[in-house]
Amino acid sequence: MAVTTSIWQFALIVGLLTLTPGLDTTLILRTAALGRHRSAWGVVLGIQTGTLMWGALTSLGVTALLTASHIAYEALRWAGAAYLVWMGARMLAGTFRRKAADGEPATPMDGHPVTSGTDTMLRGFRQGLTTNLLNPKVGVFYVAVLPQFIPAQTSHLAMGILLASVHVALGLLWSTALVAFARGLRGWLRKERARRLLDRVTGTVIAAFGIRLALGD
Repeated sequence: MAVTTSIWQFALIVGLLTLTPGLDTTLILRTAALGRHRSAWGVVLGIQTGTLMWGALTSLGVTALLTASHIAYEALRWAGAAYLVWMGARMLAGTFRRKAADGEPATPMDGHPVTSGTDTMLRGFRQGLTTNLLNPKVGVFYVAVLPQFIPAQTSHLAMGILLASVHVALGLLWSTALVAFARGLRGWLRKERARRLLDRVTGTVIAAFGIRLALGD
């Protein structure tokens, strides 16, 4: 398989995967819609950094442990499930703890008003990276798919990182569109009732992802 052909075929697969609504889309939309632009881009960069790390680890053969070792996979699966359920539960609890009047600053996951101290890229980066790396299905996807697109005559590490970079580039393009779309929701989200609704929907979706991961679906 030629390198160019490999790249285009891999781009088609991960492009379709990127467009499929999931946990990443939910996190980015919710964070950006609340006006936390630095945090939103932090989430985006964290997710894409995790994707690049999965690609590099797969190329080195490290993530093969997820498929070879049942214990390693189960440990990561339960850690990821617990993290997602905890995140969703905190988001839901925050909507009941604080019912501010319309027009007040949006409330993030911890229930406190958005300030320059809470809207930070580092905060979002940690959330995006942790969410991505604790999802064993991302690692299993790379283990199953990536090797098929690495030509035999190429360096596995270099080609793996190149393919993962294609995935990252597509993810960044799609994330830019999501952030732009979310900005259109800001007028509606000036009402506290609307912000609570958004957090309840998002919290439920995230917790459901965690439960689904725990059940192994």
